[in-house]
Amino acid sequence: MITFLEGKLDTKQLGRVVMNVSGVGYEVLIPLSSYDGLPLEGEPCRILTHHHITDADQKLFGFCTEDERDMFLKLLTISGVGPKLAISALSGLPVRELKNALINGDIKMISSISGIGKKTAERIVMELRDKFDSGEQLDAFAPAEAAGGDNRLRDAALALTALGQKPDDAAKLVKNAAKKLTPDMSVEDLIRLALTK
Repeated sequence: MITFLEGKLDTKQLGRVVMNVSGVGYEVLIPLSSYDGLPLEGEPCRILTHHHITDADQKLFGFCTEDERDMFLKLLTISGVGPKLAISALSGLPVRELKNALINGDIKMISSISGIGKKTAERIVMELRDKFDSGEQLDAFAPAEAAGGDNRLRDAALALTALGQKPDDAAKLVKNAAKKLTPDMSVEDLIRLALTK
């Protein structure tokens, strides 16, 4: 199994790159989200991969981040979702927005992705919604502007869990409290806000 390739980025196109690894050219199919993270052609590059093998074919799919690859692999576990559709999903929405839509059951947003109809979107949500840990769920609930290293929501949920709340209930309480989150609010303030009806 090929887990990553490290070498020179020989060719860079939307949806496809060719990696030159010690004189061997590897074609790697990529989502649009990874395209933006790649260096210029001819520069050194390391790309995470998934080697997809079927009876009829084998292909390499590449990703700039572990989050992209993890989401791709989660999507592949769903019946009727192949690598082409998984790449399309990652090209249609950034990983954070896709994760947020899955956790919140946003069928409309997921079915807006090219190639994914309403029934497929419902199946994806049903099968993947519970496959995210409580930390990922809280990250998805955080406002986009708080995404850059703001751990207050996660810390508040962990504290509520330590106080006896079920992880799912803690996540819901913190999600509701996050609507009133301000930059100067402490974790303790957030916990108090979450516990007040």
